[in-house]
Amino acid sequence: MSPGNPDTGRPLGIGVLGAADIAWRRTIPAIQRCDRLRLVAVASRAPERAAAFAGRFGCEPVTGYERLLERDDVEAVYIPLPNALHEQWAATALRAGKHVLVEKSLNADAAGAAALARTAADGGLAFMENFTFLHHGQHDRVRELVAEGAIGTPRAFSASFGIPPADLSLIRYDPELGGGALLETGTYTVRAAQLFLGPDAEVAGAVLRHDPRTGVDVAGSALLVDGQGVTAQCDFGFTHLYRCTYAIWGSAGRISLDWAFTPPPEARPVLRLERAGVREEHVLPAADQFLGALTAFAGACADPVKHEEHGAAAVRQAALLESIKRQAHVVPPQCQTPARPDGRRP
Repeated sequence: MSPGNPDTGRPLGIGVLGAADIAWRRTIPAIQRCDRLRLVAVASRAPERAAAFAGRFGCEPVTGYERLLERDDVEAVYIPLPNALHEQWAATALRAGKHVLVEKSLNADAAGAAALARTAADGGLAFMENFTFLHHGQHDRVRELVAEGAIGTPRAFSASFGIPPADLSLIRYDPELGGGALLETGTYTVRAAQLFLGPDAEVAGAVLRHDPRTGVDVAGSALLVDGQGVTAQCDFGFTHLYRCTYAIWGSAGRISLDWAFTPPPEARPVLRLERAGVREEHVLPAADQFLGALTAFAGACADPVKHEEHGAAAVRQAALLESIKRQAHVVPPQCQTPARPDGRRP
């Protein structure tokens, strides 16, 4: 069996580079529900962390990422390391002949993403950025309605993903580890916009709000536009009441989702359709988007066409994030006037 074509009818051996919380809570349990994957090992630089994961999930503990990549029974790897380490370890894994599923955000560097895509293509390997929300059926239903003309001609997309402030010791607040709202929550809104804008979408403007205490962006907005003039307003941050929505607005109606990015497997999302003064609510089927993403990754490992699609998607995403960072108007610290207890500003 070549590493680029693992379609043998047996589960693909997968290892995890990094004992991360998202792996513990969501991804590894989904791996164990996926009949196309078999968890082999979890690697950590801390032996006790690797042992804890191995004890819970019934796999091998490995101390050190390099040692996991040396294993012949590991044919693919999932990388949930901090953002700043994604590119380095994705490249190392690809060079070791492993298929790669890397957590978002991969990076905000189009050239770096393109280099990874070339390495994967040269090795006949899958290289996929792990946007699990794309594998929930609610987005398929939205696109079906748009294609059917339910809202007329699409004119504008808007998305918001914000979460409340948290402990400043978390990785998301560390600039050395690739923290910041753009790569943590903004990345979802930018990726979702690409479901409805053309492949020529580009950044028309952006704002990032930086926190002088941590040195990372804690909020922001970006405006995208494609060649047909369809716009996308993407809002995100760490300083917000929780919000996780998007809407597509057309010449004859509007479709919105209230729980666009992080619905749990048992949740039944509600799709709202407004047109000609009539508002409809459609309760959609529940879906396990983590399982869906892992199943798609396992399928991509055996499908060279999917290799190219996923690599190209990662490069487009990195290019848009890079452009947002480059173009952003940075709000100076003195403009960040704190709100009063009643939520109003002085």
